[in-house]
Amino acid sequence: MQKIKEYLLTTIGTALTAIALEYFFFPSDIAAGGVSGIGLVINKLLGLDTSIVVLVLNISLFILAFLVLGKSFGAKSIYATIMLSVFMWIIERFFTPGVLTENMFLASFFGSIILGMGAAIVFHQGASTGGTSIIASIISKFTPIGIGISVLLTDSFVCILAISVFGVDKGLFGFFSVILIGLVIDKFIDGFNTCKQVFIITSKEKAIVNHIIKKIDRGCTVLNGHGGYTGSDVKIIYTVLNSNEFIALKKDVKEIDPDAFVTVNESTEVLGKGFTDFQ
Repeated sequence: MQKIKEYLLTTIGTALTAIALEYFFFPSDIAAGGVSGIGLVINKLLGLDTSIVVLVLNISLFILAFLVLGKSFGAKSIYATIMLSVFMWIIERFFTPGVLTENMFLASFFGSIILGMGAAIVFHQGASTGGTSIIASIISKFTPIGIGISVLLTDSFVCILAISVFGVDKGLFGFFSVILIGLVIDKFIDGFNTCKQVFIITSKEKAIVNHIIKKIDRGCTVLNGHGGYTGSDVKIIYTVLNSNEFIALKKDVKEIDPDAFVTVNESTEVLGKGFTDFQ
C-alpha cells in the first residue's frame, strides 16, 4: 500500500507540473529553466511538440547520468519523467491549452506556485522529473561548485537562451519563476515534514509519560534535570509530535500539571520509527 501511495502522489505531482507548464508558462512563452524551458525554446524555433522534446531530452539526460555518474536515479524518477511527458501530451492533444491570462506577472506567479507544489510532492516521494538537475549533478561532481549553485547556473542558462528567442521581458519573467519555484518547493517540503519538538519540565512525569505513550501513541524520553533557581531535581520529558498530536498533548498537560513548563520547537525533518524512514 505504501508503494501505491507513493506512486499515486508522484502522479498527482507530475500532473500539477504539467498543468502549470501547459496553461501558464508555455502559452506566455515563459521558460522557467529546466528541460521544459529548453523544450519551449525548441518548439518556438523548430515547431516540434514540447512534450516530445521534453521526453527525448529527459531520456538522453538519464542515459548520460547512468554513463557519467554511474548510478540509477530510481524507478520513481523514471516514472515521474515519463508521466510528465504523458500528461503534457494529453493536455496538448485533447485540451488545446490557451492563454489563461494576458498578464505576464500573473502567469509567472500562479504557474510557479502550481509547479512548485507539484515538484515538492514529487520530491517528497523520493523522486524527480529529471531535467537540468541531472546536468547540475554532473557539474557538481567534477567541479567545486555545489549542487544548489549548479542548478541555478543551468536554469539561468536556459533563461538566457529564452531571452535570445522571446525577448528580455519574457526571459526575466523566466528568472523570476526559477527563483519563486525554488522558494515554493522549499516551503512545501518543510510543510510536509514539519513536526513539533516538545520539552516538558514537570513534577508529574509518570502521568504525562503514560499519557503520551498510551493516549497519543508516541514515544518519549525522560531526562534528569536540576533547577537552577529552585535547586530541586526535576524531570524533563522530550517527545516529537505532529501538529494535531501536540494540540491534544498541550490541552492534557494543562489538566495533569498546570505548573508544567513547556517549550516547543519546529523540526523540518524527523527520521526514525513512526516518522520518515531513513532513505
